[in-house]
Amino acid sequence: MSTTVHPVDEQLPGSKLTALGLQHVLVMYAGAVAVPLIVGRALKLSPQEVAMLISADLFCCGIATLIQALGVTQWFGIKLPVMMGVTFAAVGPMVAIANTTPGTDGARMLFGAIIGAGVISILIAPMVSRLLRFFPPVVTGTIIAVIGINLMRVGINWIFGNPVGPTAPSVVPMEHSEWLSTLRSAAAAGTPGYPAVPQGLTLAPTEPNPRYAALPGIAVSAVVLATILLVARFAKGFLANISVLIGIVVGGVMATMMGMMHFDKVGQAKWVDVVLPFHFGIPIFDPVMVLTMTLVMIVVMIESTGMFLALGEMTDRKIDQPALARGLRTDGLGTLIGGIFNTFPYTSFSQNVGLVAVTGVKSRFVCVAAGVILLVLGLLPKMAALVESLPTVVLGGAGLVMFGMVAATGIRILGGVDFKTQRNNALIVAISIGVGMIPLIAPKYSQWMPHAIHPLIESGILLASISAVLLNLFFNGGKADEAAAIHAAKQAEAH
Repeated sequence: MSTTVHPVDEQLPGSKLTALGLQHVLVMYAGAVAVPLIVGRALKLSPQEVAMLISADLFCCGIATLIQALGVTQWFGIKLPVMMGVTFAAVGPMVAIANTTPGTDGARMLFGAIIGAGVISILIAPMVSRLLRFFPPVVTGTIIAVIGINLMRVGINWIFGNPVGPTAPSVVPMEHSEWLSTLRSAAAAGTPGYPAVPQGLTLAPTEPNPRYAALPGIAVSAVVLATILLVARFAKGFLANISVLIGIVVGGVMATMMGMMHFDKVGQAKWVDVVLPFHFGIPIFDPVMVLTMTLVMIVVMIESTGMFLALGEMTDRKIDQPALARGLRTDGLGTLIGGIFNTFPYTSFSQNVGLVAVTGVKSRFVCVAAGVILLVLGLLPKMAALVESLPTVVLGGAGLVMFGMVAATGIRILGGVDFKTQRNNALIVAISIGVGMIPLIAPKYSQWMPHAIHPLIESGILLASISAVLLNLFFNGGKADEAAAIHAAKQAEAH
């Protein structure tokens, strides 16, 4: 009887496991902390609460990774070298929810939608594992490209300043504000000749804001971008894989030297703390938002399906339908856990799948070690406070790369699509990208439509997904092509 251990189940020495696990953590770290920074700031949460989101994210990354790599019961865990992290696909809808309802209520609504989507995803995982034929590369490539294009707005606003609020391109001149204040006071006092000021009257900002697009901030972003490019160009192997992280570190040092980064909150943060569930209170379950997040999760699970199939081919382990269902259920379970512990939807990180191909190390216990490291990091609030202290201009330089790479991943997948003999594929891509741009270019287009459907139609990612799936069915039908899905997954080495 053969006692040969499959490379996926190989137990490596502890020192090697730790080093390889840390490498996996560093490769996915920048992407993991970016989402809570984006969503936390969109919700207008306090710096301490944003830091808490980062800790919760790392903690849940660790839990979801351990479940996926180790396996828990016969229902969860694909038992492959998979790292789980927050998906960028859900950022657009989550930011839309945050912009509509900021603060604690928005957080409760957001986490309610995530919990609901997680439960539904667990239930429909076996069905989704059979839906691959509706999401060929022409569909997934288009969706991922639209995700990247939508996210670029976030990265650009990080560099120059948000388009609303204290760093808006223009501000109301001081003398105009003083005039309106005097008028309001006189009218309130009943002074003759001063009419009441109409309710809701505001002054138009006409004066350039000196805080918008400040040159020192642009310089920091440029240095971060240049560092990433230099490391990617001249470094080899592991260092090249963490170019984004190196760029952020260099930008943080530069921002500190320029007096733009402060460490007061790091000093005040605890060394060790426990991540608790339902920090913002009882979640609010809005049916439309749950449906929106569920549709996003279906797209995420289809992408995970391609990743699992590609990883199975890389590691010489056959992925059958039950194994695929276990992996997809874990996406849903990770999302459910994320919503409970104040964090976000989870999926397999494709850059780590790429790392398996680069290193040739197939043992799933490397990812188990990485999961333990992430759990420990999630219990260290000082680490989260340090990340939260980074000025947005530092993240802006990295955001151009991270979000641009999402779009580039979609383009790479589309590069394998047959546009020559299947000319209608170009129509699918063209129309779906155009539909996905509607909320980005005309954000108020839905003002006369029923308010209940606004969360559905204000997400360009969701609109592009629906458009691509329906147009593909119209032009191409629903032909299954597992080989094409595997090829597309291999093209997506970073997302």
